Amino acid sequence: MPAHPSESVQKAREALAGRLGELRKDAGISGRELAVRCGWSESKSSRIENARTPPSDADIKAWCHACGADDQAADLIAANRQSADAHVQWKRLQRSGLRLLQESVGDLYRQTKVFRVYVSDVIPGFLQTPRYAAALLSAIADFRGTPDDVTDAVAARMRRNAVLTNGAHRFSFVLEESVLRYRVCGAETMAAQLGHLLGVMDLPNVAVGIVPFAAQRAVWPMPTFTIFDAARVHADTLDAAATLTQPGQIDLYARAFDRLSQGAVRGGPARSLVADALARLD
Repeated sequence: MPAHPSESVQKAREALAGRLGELRKDAGISGRELAVRCGWSESKSSRIENARTPPSDADIKAWCHACGADDQAADLIAANRQSADAHVQWKRLQRSGLRLLQESVGDLYRQTKVFRVYVSDVIPGFLQTPRYAAALLSAIADFRGTPDDVTDAVAARMRRNAVLTNGAHRFSFVLEESVLRYRVCGAETMAAQLGHLLGVMDLPNVAVGIVPFAAQRAVWPMPTFTIFDAARVHADTLDAAATLTQPGQIDLYARAFDRLSQGAVRGGPARSLVADALARLD
């Protein structure tokens, strides 16, 4: 069973405190010496290192500087912010229905210039037709037992997706071939969805790669994730949408995206995979 959100936050804080403690030990200084170098009380050092008090950004910078590890500050600050508010629970967002979930990222979508999207399960939200989105969101609402506001949620998703046809934004999608085959809707709706996907592939600001079942892989299939510029990653799980902002995490997902892209086909071969999926619909 997934950990309760508060447990996840506490574990993240303990992990951060552990990393700070390791920096102090690697520097060969005591908690008292660290406090002197940082200009605060020894008890504050103890509270931070034992995860009783979450440090501020300034505290982390001072701690790293005192330990001669200024190059670690950016990652640790990002981890600190992440533990506080970036592990967004789907249940909390969906408490008032699915519309809020769609609208919660509207500003982020408008501000992002380059999107890198990997999906292994369903057609990515950016590329969904209203009927496909309705079928998928209905299934999610039923599974979650959330209020049925699917019609409003679909409308919000379509408004959000307007960025796709705005030339100021660029999109790179990597889809597993399984995405074309999984049925979350009826054959007619799926046929329209696959036809829409073919149309989107013609947009000048959109690149779609598809990893065939038979491709020699450089990396294994993994859960869906989206990289927004080089600033953050949304990585989906069953119980949460994790927002990752540490530079090291972003680099890791960017490397995964590049590896996944290596096995993808594009252009004519990609269109052939979509056409084949269409032909096999009942």
